[in-house]
Amino acid sequence: MNRADPLSYLGARLAEWKSAGTYQRLRILEGPSAAESRFDGKDVINLASNNYLGLTTHPKLIEAAIAATRKYGAGSGAVRTISGTMELHMELERRIAQFKNVEACVVFQSGFTANAGTVSAVLTPEDHIVSDELNHASIIDGCRLSRAGIHVFPHKDHAAAERILEELRDAPGRRLLITDGVFSMDGDIGPLPELVAAAEKHGAIMMVDDAHASGVLGRNGRGTIDHFGVHGRVDIQVGTLSKAIGVLGGYVCGSRDLIEYLYQRARPFLFSTSHPPAVAAACIAAFDILEQEPERIERLWSNTRYFKQQLAAEGFDTGMSETPITPVMVGEAARAFRLSAELFREGVLATGIGFPTVAKDKARVRTIVTAAHTTEQLDRALESFRRAGRLLGLI
Repeated sequence: MNRADPLSYLGARLAEWKSAGTYQRLRILEGPSAAESRFDGKDVINLASNNYLGLTTHPKLIEAAIAATRKYGAGSGAVRTISGTMELHMELERRIAQFKNVEACVVFQSGFTANAGTVSAVLTPEDHIVSDELNHASIIDGCRLSRAGIHVFPHKDHAAAERILEELRDAPGRRLLITDGVFSMDGDIGPLPELVAAAEKHGAIMMVDDAHASGVLGRNGRGTIDHFGVHGRVDIQVGTLSKAIGVLGGYVCGSRDLIEYLYQRARPFLFSTSHPPAVAAACIAAFDILEQEPERIERLWSNTRYFKQQLAAEGFDTGMSETPITPVMVGEAARAFRLSAELFREGVLATGIGFPTVAKDKARVRTIVTAAHTTEQLDRALESFRRAGRLLGLI
């Protein structure tokens, strides 16, 4: 008997996206993630990775991963709360806590689960969340999972955030004020000093997702809390091990009580197998490098300033960017994806991003320069942008 496919509507939806020019095909990386990489059989300048400091191929990380695998094996064999907590995991958490100048740290399997698992664990349906409208999807999902009341304020409008907190003054429950440190699609920096002051004034929990600031801003890459000098005033700090650190995972920093609570109640931590020894060891090595090789961050910012200046000189709109995340604003999603395709033909990988990741009229090609890019590579990428931009009438 022939059975009708109950998922046939998915194929129809895919066909719509292909017709609209917004369907995204996965490109296959055929080697290491580096400043110049091989995708789909083509060597391209890679402006699409989060490998800010070029640590994915650092010899010390590779050596640490190999040594840990030989000593401890390929995997931990269990979740952390059963038998999967290894000394390497505890050492990594101690190392991060020391680096971030906090009491304690817990490592999650990804930055996404760190955000979603923490927000949903510490709040209840009786509580309230005050959230920037451009916060990361993982924050949004964590807010929804918590079932707390969600109050969204306009992007970076700290005065609006404070007004919401004032309106909630007599409401039952706790209040959480949450923002990205660096916003992943626009590359701008959250107004932490003003938000921290608002949280303190109204007795709110202050939480910052520093995924794109870790390894980028602050002393040796300590993030926006260090960048703005608000140590001890942010209750929950979230970071990632998958971007500037160059490996995999996420983490939450804060008080010892917070971390012990997350050990007991954060569902991604409780129900996911812990990191393989190689991952934990490589992450530890990466934090050593942040301390020992500050010139990598200096080179990252030198490359960032150069690339932004040259794009602006050509007439490209780079939006609100203040960091190595540099969007080239296009408008329509189909046009952004076409620009991305033209750039790839020119030898540059830069990803087109459209709705629902960004607003329908805010599509862009997002670029991220790294410390590993040479000026020659950036110049070649800029020439490709010139040709593609002229072809599409963007400049």
